[in-house]
Amino acid sequence: MKRILTIIILISFSKVSFAQDPHFSQFFSSPLTLNPAFTGKFNGNYRLTADHRNQWPTINNAFVTTTASIDFHILQDKINSSDMFGVGVSFLSDNSANSAVKLNYASISTAYHKGLDEDGNITLGVGLQGTYSNMFINTSNLKFEDQLELSGFTGISKESFAGATLQSNYFDLNGGVLFSGSSSDKNNYYAGVSMYHINQPQQKFNGTATPLRSRVTGHAGASFLLNDNFGLHLSGLYSYQSGATETLLGGTAQFITNPSDASPVSVYAGGWVRFNDAIIPYVGLEFSSFRLGMSYDVNTSSLKTASLNRGGMEISFIYTHQPNTDKPISCPKF
Repeated sequence: MKRILTIIILISFSKVSFAQDPHFSQFFSSPLTLNPAFTGKFNGNYRLTADHRNQWPTINNAFVTTTASIDFHILQDKINSSDMFGVGVSFLSDNSANSAVKLNYASISTAYHKGLDEDGNITLGVGLQGTYSNMFINTSNLKFEDQLELSGFTGISKESFAGATLQSNYFDLNGGVLFSGSSSDKNNYYAGVSMYHINQPQQKFNGTATPLRSRVTGHAGASFLLNDNFGLHLSGLYSYQSGATETLLGGTAQFITNPSDASPVSVYAGGWVRFNDAIIPYVGLEFSSFRLGMSYDVNTSSLKTASLNRGGMEISFIYTHQPNTDKPISCPKF
Protein backbone atom coordinates (compact mmCIF):
# COMPACT_ATOMS: atom_id res chain seq x y z
CA MET A 1 0.00 0.00 0.00
CA LYS A 2 2.83 2.39 0.83
CA ARG A 3 4.40 1.74 -2.59
CA ILE A 4 1.11 2.51 -4.35
CA LEU A 5 0.73 5.74 -2.34
CA THR A 6 4.27 6.76 -3.26
CA ILE A 7 3.57 6.15 -6.96
CA ILE A 8 0.44 8.30 -6.81
CA ILE A 9 2.34 11.12 -5.11
CA LEU A 10 5.11 10.99 -7.72
CA ILE A 11 2.51 11.18 -10.48
CA SER A 12 1.22 14.34 -8.80
CA PHE A 13 4.77 15.75 -8.64
CA SER A 14 5.19 15.26 -12.38
CA LYS A 15 2.03 17.32 -12.97
CA VAL A 16 2.61 20.20 -10.56
CA SER A 17 6.39 20.60 -10.70
CA PHE A 18 6.00 22.88 -13.74
CA ALA A 19 3.65 25.25 -11.92
CA GLN A 20 5.37 26.24 -8.69
CA ASP A 21 8.78 27.58 -7.76
CA PRO A 22 11.24 25.95 -5.37
CA HIS A 23 10.98 27.45 -1.90
CA PHE A 24 13.01 27.57 1.31
CA SER A 25 11.89 27.39 4.91
CA GLN A 26 14.86 29.66 5.75
CA PHE A 27 13.66 32.25 3.24
CA PHE A 28 15.78 34.89 4.98
CA SER A 29 18.97 32.94 4.12
CA SER A 30 18.32 33.09 0.37
CA PRO A 31 17.63 36.80 -0.16
CA LEU A 32 17.97 36.91 -3.95
CA THR A 33 15.36 34.17 -4.47
CA LEU A 34 13.00 36.03 -2.12
CA ASN A 35 13.23 39.59 -3.46
CA PRO A 36 15.69 41.14 -5.97
CA ALA A 37 15.49 44.34 -3.90
CA PHE A 38 17.60 42.60 -1.22
CA THR A 39 20.57 42.89 -3.58
CA GLY A 40 23.23 44.96 -1.83
CA LYS A 41 21.14 45.42 1.33
CA PHE A 42 23.68 44.38 3.94
CA ASN A 43 26.42 45.86 6.09
CA GLY A 44 29.66 44.86 4.37
CA ASN A 45 31.70 44.89 1.19
CA TYR A 46 30.25 41.69 -0.25
CA ARG A 47 28.01 38.83 0.85
CA LEU A 48 28.10 35.11 0.04
CA THR A 49 25.07 32.89 0.72
CA ALA A 50 24.27 29.21 0.22
CA ASP A 51 21.24 27.11 1.11
CA HIS A 52 20.60 23.38 0.67
CA ARG A 53 17.19 21.76 1.20
CA ASN A 54 16.08 18.12 1.00
CA GLN A 55 12.28 18.05 1.18
CA TRP A 56 10.31 14.84 1.83
CA PRO A 57 13.36 12.52 1.53
CA THR A 58 11.21 9.50 2.48
CA ILE A 59 9.23 9.98 -0.76
CA ASN A 60 12.04 9.20 -3.22
CA ASN A 61 13.87 12.50 -2.53
CA ALA A 62 10.91 14.49 -3.79
CA PHE A 63 12.68 17.89 -3.91
CA VAL A 64 16.41 18.53 -3.45
CA THR A 65 17.22 22.21 -3.90
CA THR A 66 20.52 24.10 -3.67
CA THR A 67 21.11 27.80 -4.20
CA ALA A 68 24.12 30.11 -3.89
CA SER A 69 24.67 33.82 -4.48
CA ILE A 70 27.12 36.68 -4.18
CA ASP A 71 26.22 40.37 -4.09
CA PHE A 72 28.25 43.51 -3.49
CA HIS A 73 28.12 47.29 -3.58
CA ILE A 74 29.21 49.40 -6.54
CA LEU A 75 29.82 53.11 -7.19
CA GLN A 76 29.73 53.96 -3.48
CA ASP A 77 32.12 56.89 -4.04
CA LYS A 78 29.85 58.31 -6.77
CA ILE A 79 26.45 58.21 -5.05
CA ASN A 80 25.05 59.83 -1.92
CA SER A 81 26.58 58.41 1.28
CA SER A 82 23.08 57.50 2.53
CA ASP A 83 22.36 55.40 -0.58
CA MET A 84 23.36 51.86 -1.59
CA PHE A 85 23.77 50.43 -5.09
CA GLY A 86 24.09 46.64 -5.30
CA VAL A 87 24.76 44.01 -7.95
CA GLY A 88 24.45 40.26 -7.47
CA VAL A 89 24.69 36.87 -9.15
CA SER A 90 22.77 33.80 -7.99
CA PHE A 91 22.41 30.17 -9.04
CA LEU A 92 19.82 27.51 -8.24
CA SER A 93 19.56 23.79 -8.89
CA ASP A 94 16.34 21.91 -8.12
CA ASN A 95 15.92 18.15 -8.59
CA SER A 96 12.40 16.76 -8.25
CA ALA A 97 10.90 13.25 -8.14
CA ASN A 98 14.24 11.51 -7.51
CA SER A 99 15.99 13.70 -10.15
CA ALA A 100 13.44 12.94 -12.89
CA VAL A 101 12.83 16.70 -13.19
CA LYS A 102 15.81 19.05 -13.07
CA LEU A 103 15.69 22.84 -13.04
CA ASN A 104 18.85 24.98 -13.21
CA TYR A 105 19.03 28.73 -13.49
CA ALA A 106 21.43 31.65 -13.22
CA SER A 107 20.38 35.20 -12.35
CA ILE A 108 21.88 38.67 -12.41
CA SER A 109 20.23 41.24 -10.17
CA THR A 110 20.67 44.87 -9.24
CA ALA A 111 19.02 47.16 -6.69
CA TYR A 112 19.25 50.78 -5.66
CA HIS A 113 18.46 51.72 -2.06
CA LYS A 114 17.64 55.39 -1.60
CA GLY A 115 18.25 56.89 1.83
CA LEU A 116 15.17 58.70 3.11
CA ASP A 117 17.06 60.39 5.94
CA GLU A 118 20.49 61.98 6.26
CA ASP A 119 22.20 58.95 7.78
CA GLY A 120 20.59 56.32 5.56
CA ASN A 121 18.88 54.57 8.47
CA ILE A 122 15.60 54.54 6.54
CA THR A 123 15.77 53.38 2.93
CA LEU A 124 13.53 52.47 0.04
CA GLY A 125 14.99 50.03 -2.48
CA VAL A 126 13.94 48.87 -5.94
CA GLY A 127 15.45 45.76 -7.51
CA LEU A 128 15.37 44.00 -10.89
CA GLN A 129 16.60 40.54 -11.83
CA GLY A 130 17.07 38.69 -15.10
CA THR A 131 17.20 34.89 -15.11
CA TYR A 132 18.08 32.25 -17.70
CA SER A 133 16.52 28.87 -16.86
CA ASN A 134 17.01 25.37 -18.19
CA MET A 135 14.65 22.51 -17.32
CA PHE A 136 15.09 18.79 -18.08
CA ILE A 137 12.54 16.02 -17.63
CA ASN A 138 13.74 12.43 -17.84
CA THR A 139 10.40 10.68 -18.29
CA SER A 140 11.97 7.23 -17.92
CA ASN A 141 12.32 8.03 -14.20
CA LEU A 142 8.67 9.01 -13.84
CA LYS A 143 5.74 6.77 -12.97
CA PHE A 144 2.49 7.15 -14.90
CA GLU A 145 -1.05 6.23 -13.97
CA ASP A 146 -1.51 3.65 -16.74
CA GLN A 147 1.51 1.71 -15.45
CA LEU A 148 -0.55 0.68 -12.43
CA GLU A 149 -3.02 -2.07 -13.30
CA LEU A 150 -5.02 -4.64 -11.36
CA SER A 151 -2.22 -7.15 -11.90
CA GLY A 152 0.31 -4.76 -10.38
CA PHE A 153 2.87 -2.21 -11.55
CA THR A 154 3.75 -2.95 -15.21
CA GLY A 155 6.36 -0.26 -15.88
CA ILE A 156 4.88 0.18 -19.38
CA SER A 157 3.10 3.41 -20.33
CA LYS A 158 1.14 4.41 -23.43
CA GLU A 159 2.01 8.09 -22.91
CA SER A 160 3.57 9.45 -26.11
CA PHE A 161 6.53 11.04 -24.29
CA ALA A 162 7.26 8.14 -21.91
CA GLY A 163 10.98 7.29 -21.97
CA ALA A 164 11.94 10.57 -23.66
CA THR A 165 14.07 13.43 -22.32
CA LEU A 166 12.26 16.76 -22.54
CA GLN A 167 13.97 20.15 -22.31
CA SER A 168 12.87 23.78 -22.06
CA ASN A 169 14.93 26.99 -21.91
CA TYR A 170 13.52 30.40 -21.15
CA PHE A 171 14.36 33.93 -19.95
CA ASP A 172 12.72 35.29 -16.83
CA LEU A 173 12.23 38.79 -15.39
CA ASN A 174 11.77 39.46 -11.66
CA GLY A 175 11.41 42.61 -9.58
CA GLY A 176 10.68 43.92 -6.11
CA VAL A 177 10.65 46.80 -3.65
CA LEU A 178 11.96 46.86 -0.08
CA PHE A 179 11.45 49.36 2.74
CA SER A 180 13.86 49.16 5.67
CA GLY A 181 14.39 51.31 8.74
CA SER A 182 15.94 51.58 12.17
CA SER A 183 15.96 54.12 14.97
CA SER A 184 19.28 52.88 16.39
CA ASP A 185 21.83 50.10 15.97
CA LYS A 186 19.67 48.00 18.33
CA ASN A 187 16.65 47.55 16.06
CA ASN A 188 15.60 47.09 12.46
CA TYR A 189 12.31 46.65 10.63
CA TYR A 190 11.51 45.95 6.99
CA ALA A 191 8.72 45.12 4.57
CA GLY A 192 8.86 44.20 0.92
CA VAL A 193 6.93 42.90 -2.07
CA SER A 194 8.39 40.92 -4.96
CA MET A 195 7.11 39.45 -8.22
CA TYR A 196 8.91 36.65 -10.02
CA HIS A 197 8.13 35.60 -13.62
CA ILE A 198 6.79 39.04 -14.49
CA ASN A 199 6.90 38.11 -18.19
CA GLN A 200 5.28 34.68 -17.54
CA PRO A 201 7.71 32.77 -19.79
CA GLN A 202 6.55 29.71 -21.73
CA GLN A 203 7.75 26.26 -20.66
CA LYS A 204 7.62 24.15 -23.83
CA PHE A 205 7.65 20.36 -23.60
CA ASN A 206 6.63 17.83 -26.26
CA GLY A 207 5.11 20.55 -28.44
CA THR A 208 2.95 21.92 -25.61
CA ALA A 209 3.62 25.38 -24.12
CA THR A 210 2.65 26.15 -20.54
CA PRO A 211 3.08 29.65 -19.07
CA LEU A 212 5.01 29.92 -15.82
CA ARG A 213 2.64 31.95 -13.68
CA SER A 214 3.87 34.94 -11.69
CA ARG A 215 4.77 34.46 -8.04
CA VAL A 216 3.90 37.38 -5.75
CA THR A 217 5.39 37.49 -2.25
CA GLY A 218 4.89 39.91 0.60
CA HIS A 219 7.35 39.66 3.49
CA ALA A 220 8.23 41.62 6.62
CA GLY A 221 10.30 41.39 9.76
CA ALA A 222 11.65 43.19 12.79
CA SER A 223 14.70 42.74 15.05
CA PHE A 224 15.26 44.07 18.56
CA LEU A 225 18.37 43.91 20.74
CA LEU A 226 16.75 43.96 24.19
CA ASN A 227 20.02 44.04 26.15
CA ASP A 228 23.70 43.21 25.68
CA ASN A 229 23.03 39.46 25.81
CA PHE A 230 19.62 38.96 24.24
CA GLY A 231 17.85 39.85 21.00
CA LEU A 232 14.64 38.91 19.24
CA HIS A 233 14.00 38.48 15.51
CA LEU A 234 10.51 38.10 14.01
CA SER A 235 9.56 37.60 10.38
CA GLY A 236 6.99 36.16 8.02
CA LEU A 237 5.84 35.97 4.43
CA TYR A 238 2.82 35.31 2.26
CA SER A 239 3.30 33.99 -1.26
CA TYR A 240 0.83 33.29 -4.07
CA GLN A 241 1.46 31.47 -7.35
CA SER A 242 -0.96 29.79 -9.72
CA GLY A 243 -3.61 29.23 -7.06
CA ALA A 244 -1.15 27.92 -4.45
CA THR A 245 -0.44 29.95 -1.32
CA GLU A 246 2.24 29.78 1.36
CA THR A 247 2.19 31.55 4.72
CA LEU A 248 5.06 31.46 7.22
CA LEU A 249 5.28 33.19 10.59
CA GLY A 250 7.83 32.86 13.36
CA GLY A 251 11.05 34.09 14.83
CA THR A 252 14.19 33.31 16.74
CA ALA A 253 15.86 34.40 19.96
CA GLN A 254 19.48 35.57 19.87
CA PHE A 255 21.81 34.77 22.77
CA ILE A 256 25.06 36.75 22.71
CA THR A 257 27.74 34.90 24.67
CA ASN A 258 30.49 37.53 24.80
CA PRO A 259 29.06 40.99 24.05
CA SER A 260 32.19 42.85 25.18
CA ASP A 261 34.41 41.16 22.57
CA ALA A 262 35.19 42.77 19.23
CA SER A 263 33.69 39.71 17.49
CA PRO A 264 30.87 38.41 19.71
CA VAL A 265 29.39 34.95 19.21
CA SER A 266 25.61 34.56 18.94
CA VAL A 267 23.48 31.45 19.26
CA TYR A 268 19.99 31.46 17.72
CA ALA A 269 17.04 29.23 18.62
CA GLY A 270 13.48 29.50 17.41
CA GLY A 271 11.17 28.36 14.65
CA TRP A 272 8.57 29.16 12.02
CA VAL A 273 5.18 27.72 11.13
CA ARG A 274 4.13 27.08 7.55
CA PHE A 275 0.37 27.16 7.88
CA ASN A 276 -1.42 23.90 7.04
CA ASP A 277 1.88 22.20 6.27
CA ALA A 278 4.74 22.12 8.78
CA ILE A 279 6.38 23.27 12.01
CA ILE A 280 9.97 24.39 11.39
CA PRO A 281 12.39 24.48 14.36
CA TYR A 282 15.58 26.46 13.69
CA VAL A 283 19.01 26.77 15.32
CA GLY A 284 21.87 29.01 14.22
CA LEU A 285 25.37 30.10 15.09
CA GLU A 286 26.96 33.45 14.24
CA PHE A 287 30.64 34.25 14.73
CA SER A 288 33.00 36.73 13.12
CA SER A 289 31.51 37.28 9.62
CA PHE A 290 29.76 33.91 9.37
CA ARG A 291 26.23 32.73 10.12
CA LEU A 292 25.24 29.07 9.93
CA GLY A 293 21.66 27.88 10.21
CA MET A 294 19.85 24.55 10.34
CA SER A 295 16.12 23.83 10.25
CA TYR A 296 13.92 20.78 9.91
CA ASP A 297 10.36 20.68 8.60
CA VAL A 298 8.08 18.53 10.74
CA ASN A 299 5.19 17.79 8.40
CA THR A 300 1.73 18.33 9.90
CA SER A 301 -0.47 18.19 6.79
CA SER A 302 -2.35 15.19 5.39
CA LEU A 303 0.86 14.17 3.62
CA LYS A 304 2.39 13.16 6.95
CA THR A 305 1.18 9.57 6.39
CA ALA A 306 3.50 9.19 3.41
CA SER A 307 6.30 11.46 4.69
CA LEU A 308 6.26 9.94 8.21
CA ASN A 309 6.19 13.55 9.49
CA ARG A 310 9.61 14.12 7.89
CA GLY A 311 9.34 17.33 5.93
CA GLY A 312 13.04 17.80 5.30
CA MET A 313 16.38 19.17 6.41
CA GLU A 314 17.67 22.60 5.38
CA ILE A 315 21.16 24.03 5.98
CA SER A 316 22.22 27.62 5.27
CA PHE A 317 25.46 29.59 5.20
CA ILE A 318 26.04 33.34 5.02
CA TYR A 319 29.39 35.14 4.94
CA THR A 320 29.51 38.94 4.98
CA HIS A 321 32.86 40.60 4.44
CA GLN A 322 32.85 43.48 6.90
CA PRO A 323 33.58 47.04 5.75
CA ASN A 324 36.60 49.06 6.77
CA THR A 325 34.48 51.59 8.66
CA ASP A 326 33.24 52.18 12.17
CA LYS A 327 29.82 53.39 10.98
CA PRO A 328 27.23 50.68 11.79
CA ILE A 329 24.46 50.05 9.28
CA SER A 330 21.38 48.23 10.55
CA CYS A 331 20.05 45.83 7.92
CA PRO A 332 17.50 42.99 7.79
CA LYS A 333 18.87 39.69 9.11
CA PHE A 334 15.87 37.32 9.40
